[in-house]
Amino acid sequence: MRDYKWLNEYCLNRFGSAAALEARLPQPASEDQLRALSDDRYLSLISLRIFRAGLKHSLVDAKWPAFEQAFFGFDPDKVVLMGGERLESLMQDARLIRHLGKLKSVPRNAQFVLDVRREKGSFGALIADWPVTDIVGLWKYLAKHGSQLGGLSAPRLLRMVGKDTFIPTDDMVTALKAQGIVDKAPTSLKDLAAVQSAFNQWQAQSGRPLCQLSVMLAHTVNH
Repeated sequence: MRDYKWLNEYCLNRFGSAAALEARLPQPASEDQLRALSDDRYLSLISLRIFRAGLKHSLVDAKWPAFEQAFFGFDPDKVVLMGGERLESLMQDARLIRHLGKLKSVPRNAQFVLDVRREKGSFGALIADWPVTDIVGLWKYLAKHGSQLGGLSAPRLLRMVGKDTFIPTDDMVTALKAQGIVDKAPTSLKDLAAVQSAFNQWQAQSGRPLCQLSVMLAHTVNH
């Protein structure tokens, strides 16, 4: 694999200047900001990510105020009490996206948030304290214990809340293959470990957060 110096020089050449490159790069939230986000906001963002999957984001976002109302502001203590009859009634609510499987995921994830709160004090503490040098471990934890958080949903959720992470988009996977790090989209434990190791090396060489390295790497793919 190429080192960070090559990656930086490639992106500088592509965008013309350091200022133009920096303007394209995201900034992760601080640990304090992640910890300060309340459990109801985490549940709202988890649910938003699940409903966005496979749909136009602007369509889902426009309906989200109605979701906030229907799910009691995503207060996990209230949402966890929503039974099948209540969810069936929401299937008749034209303001919502009426997908029963996704609607059922909301109280399930409310229980997940409450379980984490019981163990860690808050969901934000879990997210803030997880080391980015094992961010794929957090993906796996969210997919295992949450509902409908497999595939790219966990890394995309983390990007939404501001947790530093890379996301194996199509462009990034193409770049990883070009670097000889993987030969297909990383889903196995072995491939995910290889990608994590590569990003840890680039981070050690650059001091940049994973999210910035992820975007830079994706830009090495020519269209």
